[in-house]
Amino acid sequence: MKKIVLASAVSALFAVPVAAFAQAKPPAVPTLSQIFEASGITASGYIDAGYSYAKNGAGFTDRVFDTNPNSFALNQFGLTLAKQPKEGFGGLVNVTVGRDAQFIHSFPEVNAATLPANSTSMFDVTQAYAQWAGGPLTVIAGKFTTLHGTEVIAPTGNMNISRSILFGSVPFTHTGVRGTWALSDTFSLIAGVNNGWDQLTDSNKGKTLELGLTANPVKPLNIALSAYSGKESLAPSGAALTGPDGTRTSVDLVVSYQITDPFSIGIEYLNVQQKNFAELNNGVATGNTMTGKYSGFAGYVTYMFSPKFRGTVRLESFDDKDGARFGQPVGPGETSGAQKFKEATLTVAYLPADSFELRAEVRQDSADQKSFSDSHANASKTMSSLAFSGIYKF
Repeated sequence: MKKIVLASAVSALFAVPVAAFAQAKPPAVPTLSQIFEASGITASGYIDAGYSYAKNGAGFTDRVFDTNPNSFALNQFGLTLAKQPKEGFGGLVNVTVGRDAQFIHSFPEVNAATLPANSTSMFDVTQAYAQWAGGPLTVIAGKFTTLHGTEVIAPTGNMNISRSILFGSVPFTHTGVRGTWALSDTFSLIAGVNNGWDQLTDSNKGKTLELGLTANPVKPLNIALSAYSGKESLAPSGAALTGPDGTRTSVDLVVSYQITDPFSIGIEYLNVQQKNFAELNNGVATGNTMTGKYSGFAGYVTYMFSPKFRGTVRLESFDDKDGARFGQPVGPGETSGAQKFKEATLTVAYLPADSFELRAEVRQDSADQKSFSDSHANASKTMSSLAFSGIYKF
């Protein structure tokens, strides 16, 4: 009997660690987001896909991205990795993949937004810069997005599907150095130097100076004023200049006001001047130079009808006084391809979740000349479009 009891005790003694070992779980493998978080790196992105249809959109367009008159498309896949501490060194990398990437490339890779250049690459390193922050000063060096404009490249930063005429009339990115000095919690000054408009490597020896001011004097009011000035070798339309490189100066003002929690309004004004712009007569260069100018206004009204439904109206007027932006054909007796454009856009959005959004949009563009055309080359003063998109954010 004693032998049986002793044997049972010994068996139980060995069974305990065996059972404990069998029940022990291996340590959990950390996810990629946990690894990034532990190292201070943030990862975010989005996928934007949709469909667009345009009547009289087969030829010239004043749009930037939605240039296909009848097509489904992966508009953008965007991914951003960043480590931006409040003090010390950091950096950011942002890539854009998809149809829209074709239009935002920097020189020396051709830029389809600057006609008649074209690109088929659907991958773009949109931003890549190193950063240093210390106290009120933050300095970045590399490639970064412009200070100009209400609207941005990533669809998650806009309320409409299509981009404004003004969005396509300013640079997308710059390569250089930018410093931001926070004067207070409500005012910041920005200054920098770069290669110019959309130039990864400089196409000439001149550099472009940038200046900016952001202000939030009262909680509902935001103001952003920015300016660029520097020598460029081509006009914004892509046309050759007359003589040496000409100084291009642009000024942009953006103001937004949150009237109530669901109701906000915004305005933007842009003015661009290009020196050494070629004067034309009946489409032929006279050999004389002029200062090519264009300017425009845009107004925005956004209203959240409920936490899941939003509506946005955009109205815009654009004056290509000398044809410096679009470089349209010059009529008899005219010295430049001057044209005026207007557009009205209505966008509605359904937000079933924080990470997903569905949008639908109608838009009409009009010109004071027959600038648009259908697939049979029939000219028209108007272009109408319908678009749908779905955006997933992560």
